[in-house]
Amino acid sequence: MDVPELLEAASLLVPEEAATENDITVRDIWDYLVHDEWEIALGLLEELGEARSLPLAFWEQLAEAADQLRLERSAAWCHWRCSELRNGVIRADLTLRPAAEARRATPIFGAGVLRPMWDIGHLSPTGGRAVSIARLWVENTPVLEPGGRATVRLVPLTPSHWTHVRPGQRITMHEDRSVAGTAVVVEVWRPATTTPAR
Repeated sequence: MDVPELLEAASLLVPEEAATENDITVRDIWDYLVHDEWEIALGLLEELGEARSLPLAFWEQLAEAADQLRLERSAAWCHWRCSELRNGVIRADLTLRPAAEARRATPIFGAGVLRPMWDIGHLSPTGGRAVSIARLWVENTPVLEPGGRATVRLVPLTPSHWTHVRPGQRITMHEDRSVAGTAVVVEVWRPATTTPAR
């Protein structure tokens, strides 16, 4: 499918009553599509997707459209949302250790590239700490500096390792044996669900 077809197909998956914070609806998006304003339509569909839990096909179509338009950040975000639906997502408030206290001296690129290890309370067969891996997306900022704090989204590589994680739980981030950061879980969404764990 080409870009207009992908955007049209995605828009058909959005409930008619859905609206952005600025009261933009699917009907408004159709006006942008008619006038070949594809990038604007894509951005508004992404925004509508944040307000509601939409199916995987919605995000797959947006990802393909963003890829075709060569909009790297949008494409990364839409592919990320596909991963969230497949694997679940944990939102947490993360505080990185300052550069003077940790091995990391450079900022974390926020668009889902880093795959750190997380101590989420599991023990190895020998009784030591066992870690699980999750990709990390930093919300509302392109980078997170050492010592910085931000809300992050974690997509587990093995969702079954994370079934016990609950809001309020403290977890630690590791890039080696030392603690790189500490996070408090805010919200947990299981794979392909529409409601967060409480």
